[in-house]
Amino acid sequence: MAVPHQNSQQPIGQLLMAKGVISEDQLRIAVQEQNRTHQPLGSLLVRLGFLSEATIRDVLSENLGKESVDLTTVIIDSAAIALIPKDMARRYQMLPLSVEVASKTLTLAIADPDNIIALDQVRALLRDEYRLLTQVASESDIVRAIDQYYGFELSIDGILHEIEPGDMEYQSTTQGVNEFSQPVVRLIDALFTEAVQQGASDIHFEPESSFLRIRYRVDGVLRQVRSLHKSFWPAMVVRMKVMSGMNIAETRAPQDGRMSLRLSGRPIDFRVASHPTTHGENLVLRILDRQKGIVPINQIGLDDAALNTLKLIIAKPEGIILVTGPTGSGKTTTLYSVLNHVNTESVNIMTLEDPVEYPIPLIRQSSVNEAAKLDFASGIRSMMRQDPDIILVGEIRDHPTAEMAFRAAMTGHQVYSTLHTNSAIGAIPRLLDIGILPDIMAGNIIGIIAQRLIRVLCPHCKYPYTPDHRERKLLDVSATADITLFRAAGCDQCRHQGYSGRQAIMEIFKMDNDIDDLVAHRASIRDLKNAALEKGFRPLAQDGLRRVVQGVTSLAEVARVVDLTDRMG
Repeated sequence: MAVPHQNSQQPIGQLLMAKGVISEDQLRIAVQEQNRTHQPLGSLLVRLGFLSEATIRDVLSENLGKESVDLTTVIIDSAAIALIPKDMARRYQMLPLSVEVASKTLTLAIADPDNIIALDQVRALLRDEYRLLTQVASESDIVRAIDQYYGFELSIDGILHEIEPGDMEYQSTTQGVNEFSQPVVRLIDALFTEAVQQGASDIHFEPESSFLRIRYRVDGVLRQVRSLHKSFWPAMVVRMKVMSGMNIAETRAPQDGRMSLRLSGRPIDFRVASHPTTHGENLVLRILDRQKGIVPINQIGLDDAALNTLKLIIAKPEGIILVTGPTGSGKTTTLYSVLNHVNTESVNIMTLEDPVEYPIPLIRQSSVNEAAKLDFASGIRSMMRQDPDIILVGEIRDHPTAEMAFRAAMTGHQVYSTLHTNSAIGAIPRLLDIGILPDIMAGNIIGIIAQRLIRVLCPHCKYPYTPDHRERKLLDVSATADITLFRAAGCDQCRHQGYSGRQAIMEIFKMDNDIDDLVAHRASIRDLKNAALEKGFRPLAQDGLRRVVQGVTSLAEVARVVDLTDRMG
């Protein structure tokens, strides 16, 4: 984060401490680190996890009497972009936002509004024809926006045209590991950057007999983006295995690796997994974007009633809270949002994950380590000796893990974990199957959440229509009611997918004394569901259809992720 010049403003550290944003201890730590690394104090405070760039941006803008701007919510004027060259924008960490032709006013987002040299350079470039208005933005947001609006510095097509497939053959020599041709490095960097900018959650590299298929998973749906000649793959796979710390000599056994890169001005983690196939090693990279990973609990898409229920559940001091759903349904994201909501200096939160996906300040996070014989069960036993208030167990897979999780819940701890079941109520028979006794479950489970992720309709191209008789029946709407639904279309803004972004739909099964009695007496799923419905329980399908009526998503999208056949009768 750029720091304003000291001649006109008080030092950034003293300013942040005066505002109560950081403590004196945190400032002292950052200053000691600054003396060692000679990096800007603002950047160090962010890197140490003491505050976010957005907080620094807002404090600086208030102190300077200037407006701050969140670039993720701004539509950039292409005419303004054309006025400032990319190299100047990147050098001075600025981004043109808009231009008023009538008043000859150019609005700039800039990380350091006190940088007189930068503003003088802009005035000289524009020959003083425009009046400059500056707004404060974070450095990483500016870098990301420059990449987005000025285009790639290294385009994938340009790299592919630059080289011939034969040039990509990788010679397996001892010296060759560190002698990757520049095109390989730039091609992989460009693919990673493109995937992050498109909001992909995974990158798939899939070798076939004569070509390499590359697919991105965006908003939960795989989409093919490239097909390359098969001779590209050997050098590419070795490059990525080296980056992620995997054994390049091992090609016949699955491997896991991890790497951290800085793309678009922010750190991005990649979890890498290789798998041998008949045509070579298949590589899948999970993209872990820390900025996207933790969503405030008020923004996960719940209505007021469901949000209040969730807050009541997490307010209980001891017991176990489970989040269920298939792989990729956002369970970890929800758990992180809840942990972030309860994360204060007054509680000790400890996690055991496989692996740690998003680092969170204050929380003691650990990864399962089979080599060190640290599995979920032994990890929980160890954490309970660390005086925790809240424990997160990444996943309950077997009886030892479940037994230790419930033991922690029974001894005064609040425990969070995930479980693979299709519904919230389905977690009860699943736990029975694992070997947890009904008497243990009753009174120790606070609540169970089941969730799925649905794609959100693109606001630029979704189009309205009047539902037919079958759709009205699904929505439980009378034939005479005036209602409008929306369908996906496709435009340049959403890359012709019709959807942009995802939201979680949830069902929250809150336990109480009556439900506990049913669980203790091994009641059927039907009896549990009927009892929950009487107490206001709303199933997944109903929450999904609520989003359809609100115009957030389409009926087809909800039907893709939730079984609606029961409602069709």
